[in-house]
Amino acid sequence: MNFLYFDNNASTRVLPQVMQAMQPWFCEQYGNPSSSHPLGQFSKQALLSARKAVAGFLNAKPNELVFTSGATESNHMAILGALATDPTRKKIVTSVVEHSSTLLLLDHLAMQGIEVVRVPVDGNGTLDLACLEQAVTADTALVTLMHANNETGVVFPIKQAAAIAHSQGALFHTDAAQTAGKITLDVCQLDCDLLSFSGHKLHAPKGVGVLFARRGAGIPALIHGHQERHQRGGTENLPGIVGLGVACRLAEQYLVGGTDRTASLRDRLERELLQRIPFARINGAGPRVSNTTSLCFSGCSGEELLHSLGQAGVMASQGSACTADGTEPSHVLQAMGLSRHDALASIRFSLSRETNEAEIEVLLQSTIAITRRMISLPVAA
Repeated sequence: MNFLYFDNNASTRVLPQVMQAMQPWFCEQYGNPSSSHPLGQFSKQALLSARKAVAGFLNAKPNELVFTSGATESNHMAILGALATDPTRKKIVTSVVEHSSTLLLLDHLAMQGIEVVRVPVDGNGTLDLACLEQAVTADTALVTLMHANNETGVVFPIKQAAAIAHSQGALFHTDAAQTAGKITLDVCQLDCDLLSFSGHKLHAPKGVGVLFARRGAGIPALIHGHQERHQRGGTENLPGIVGLGVACRLAEQYLVGGTDRTASLRDRLERELLQRIPFARINGAGPRVSNTTSLCFSGCSGEELLHSLGQAGVMASQGSACTADGTEPSHVLQAMGLSRHDALASIRFSLSRETNEAEIEVLLQSTIAITRRMISLPVAA
């Protein structure tokens, strides 16, 4: 099937260089990194090399990384681990627009007696720092915030938020699933104690992720075993980890100028859609990651628009892949003040480093024709 893919915030294509690096570790070099024989030790060296590459990508120390199955596991490890470090602190502060992997865990913890405070955002999707400062108190164990929103691309002021958390002795965690490979991630500059991301958001395979845990943060193991320095038991997903290491090296190269090209394509898409579809508007403003736009096509059904785009070979989404079934409005957009109707009329287009001008042109023509037909307007602008 020939198609154009604009759902890269849900998952990206594994790059050929990443796949090539992974292949030997499936069928040729299949030793367990914990085995003492030469095949196992060769695997161990590959694990160490990948760990060093990911650490460099984050400006972290290799022994501050824990390889996981993805950002969901990393988020859970950070949140539950932070609560375990100081049992006297029973409060977690987050935002109203977090990913479901965070919000659903916090809902569960709230039923167990943990106080959960959700800080609002404004109509642009920007975090209310004044409310955050008011919410963080001496009994706060953790402040956990996404680095950039997965639906709108709006970037949160992580460094300022971390300073607020630390002023009350709380740990600070950021879910960087949507910024890894799009913004330079420097854990020292961000001043975070914990940071998580998934490989499949930056052209590595699904099933591998990372938790950065600053040395001294005291995060305990959730899955016990000797692997990952006793912080996460279970035989390592070596092919995935090797792929992630290569993907991080490639992402470092892309960040030097590549994001400007992607932003230019995204900006052209937005500009021409707004010019030619009078009822369209952008959801979210201020600093955003370069690849993401959320647009409301007021008066249209987002579900029907997605279906028509899919029939035209264009793949997009209404929001998070974990919740976007088209039947319920986005909690992110509603928190920004959109009505249920407008939230359901919104579509997210997320580009990748591989997106080109020709693909943008097809997306423009398809979206303009379909939306204007749905609203009974002439196709020509």
